[in-house]
Parts: sequence; C-alpha cells; structure tokens
Amino acid sequence: MAQTDHPETEDLADIRASVRALCANFPGEYWRKLDRERGYPGEFVTALTTAGFLGALIPEQYGGSGLSIVEAVAIMEEIQACGCNGAACHAQMYTMGTLLRHGSAEQKERWLPAIAAGDLRLQAFGVTEPTSGTDTLALRTTAERKGDHYVVNGQKIWTSRAEHSDLMLLLARTTPREDVMRRTAGLSVFVVDMRLAQGANINVNPIRTMMNHATTEVFFDDLRVPAENLIGEEGEGFRYILSGMNAERILIAAECIGDAKWFIEKATAYAKERTVFGRPIGQNQGVQFPIARAYAQMRAAELMVRDAATRYAAGRDCGPEANMAKLLAADASWAAAEMCLQTHGGFGFAEEFDIERKFRETRLYQVAPISTNLILAYLGEHVLGLPRSY
Repeated sequence: MAQTDHPETEDLADIRASVRALCANFPGEYWRKLDRERGYPGEFVTALTTAGFLGALIPEQYGGSGLSIVEAVAIMEEIQACGCNGAACHAQMYTMGTLLRHGSAEQKERWLPAIAAGDLRLQAFGVTEPTSGTDTLALRTTAERKGDHYVVNGQKIWTSRAEHSDLMLLLARTTPREDVMRRTAGLSVFVVDMRLAQGANINVNPIRTMMNHATTEVFFDDLRVPAENLIGEEGEGFRYILSGMNAERILIAAECIGDAKWFIEKATAYAKERTVFGRPIGQNQGVQFPIARAYAQMRAAELMVRDAATRYAAGRDCGPEANMAKLLAADASWAAAEMCLQTHGGFGFAEEFDIERKFRETRLYQVAPISTNLILAYLGEHVLGLPRSY
C-alpha cells in the first residue's frame, strides 16, 4: 500500500523506494519511545537531511536537490505510509518557499546552502497568536524599525519545532492596522536566528499535547532582528506567505494520504488473519465494507492532491485545489484511522500496534494547519461566490 497505485515516472518511483528504505531503519519501536518521552526524532531528521530529502525544493546551485513539489509530495506521503512521522520536519520544505521566491540573492546564498547541508534547520514558522488564531491579519506581534534593526515584541503560539530549529520564519506587524490602506498590508516576514537570543529576548515554552508534535509558545521581548533579515518589501509579508501556505496544505495533504494508506494496509492485513467465530473477520461485511470505503475515499483524495501539486509545480493558481486537497485528504486519513481502530478492536488501543499513536497524530489535521471550517468558508466565498461568512 505504501507504493502509489498510479503510474509514475521512473524517477518518482525511485524516490519512493529510497524513502521506504530509509524509513525501514526507523520502525515502530523508535517512534513509540519518542512518543512516551515526547522526544524529538533527531536521528530521523538527520537521516532525511543527509539523504537530500529535506533539501528537495532547494535549487541545486544552493546544494539542494532542485526538485518540484510533485517529488516533495511523494517524499512526505511515503514517510507517513511507512509509519513514520514527517511532522517533525515538514515545515522546512514549505517555509523555505518564501525565501526562495521573495528573498534576495544574498539571503539565499547566506542560508540555503547551510540548510541543504543540514548545518542549519529552518523548521519553525511563527504566525499564529493566542488572540487571533487563524485570523492572521489580526496578529499583534510588532516589528519596529530602529536604525539597522527591527525590534520585535509579542507572542506566538503553536509554533512547532521552535526548540529544535536554528531559524524561524516570522510574520510580524510593521505598520499599525489602523494605518494601512489595504487590510492585507502592514505585515512583514523576517528570518530570525533563534540561536542568538534564546533565553534572553526569546523565550520558548513547550506545550504538551495529545500527540508528540514538539509545539510551543514563543515570547519576543525587544528582540533585535537585523534589517537585512527582512524578506522582500516591508509590509508585503502576508502576500509572500500565501503561496507558501498553499505548499503547506499540499504537503500536509500528502502526509494524510500516506497516513490513510498505512491505516488501510494495517486493517486489511489484520482482517485477513484475525479469526473470530471460526472465520476471518474480513469476511464479514461489517468489517470489509468500511475498509473498502476508506480505500475509495483515500484514492479520490489522492487524485485531488496530485492535481494541486501539478498546478503548483507549473506556477498556476492553485488556491482552491490546495485547500480541497487538504480538506479531502484530512477527511480520508481520519476516516481510515477510525476504521483501522475499529477493525482491531481492543488491540487497536495497545501501544505496540502503533495504531493509537498514528490515530492521535492524524487527528491533528482536521484542525491544523487550517481548520476544516475555514477551508469550507474559503470555497464558499472564493469559489462559489457566496457571501463572506467571517
């Protein structure tokens, strides 16, 4: 099931095979131990970096693999389909898109080779705040220009991997909301070097959650960020991160497809071998049909993910497709998770089967990185032309 059911190029098939070979070195016991300890999978991230997978979207001139999001989708899907957890590092793929598209030549040369080589980690994305949630335009963290620096004050929440990232992509307000002509103006993007101010002007507090996601809240107290770390033009940051958000949704959707494939494979194998009342439970329609339905749902969502990735790679507008891919794939992975747990009965709750861990991990994507309701609101307004609902 880990391998795609769609015909692909030889290069894509080779990428999938390489990812599966790497993931075989990180079996369920590795992830269960980390889950119990809430530990960060440093060895796994290092292995992915060394193999070039986390530098997939970095151009070859900067030491990356120079691949497109189509290949990145295959990488992230396979990681999940093998029972691993790409959430530990997936942000590095989509956050660097803002730097690639809008950063200066000097900024790219400064950071991208080190990221590709694994000398720097760019895995933290500082956007969400306690008071604004997904209403990004209402964020309150400020960056005030003072000479050759910006001084940052404020708070971010649900900033995953901040403890394990050298650099953070930060969205902050550089012009008061009441002083901008456009509601999307006045926000700017910075690359923040977390190593220079940790514990002084930056405080990172871990948030323990139902899954091992290494998420945090981050406080900025008069943090000085060099003006040369501003990405693009001041005040245009919201526009810069939008295309990055499309990439994020497509890659997360690919992970959900991988999760769904893992759940379906586990349930199918168990339903064939588990015998109750003298017959395999998979012979019963009450067990067989939910597995078949989950498979059909996954395949349909998979097509949407591939369409979104193809459009993104071609430089076409893909906002609706990226959002629908995230919606449908997250629904498919959650449906497959429910089905898999139900198929296993009591054994599904046992840690050693890995189902309860993956069950918790895939539940996140009904809520983040964007909630189901906001995707529906986007489709209602921007695709169907219905009145704005929020």
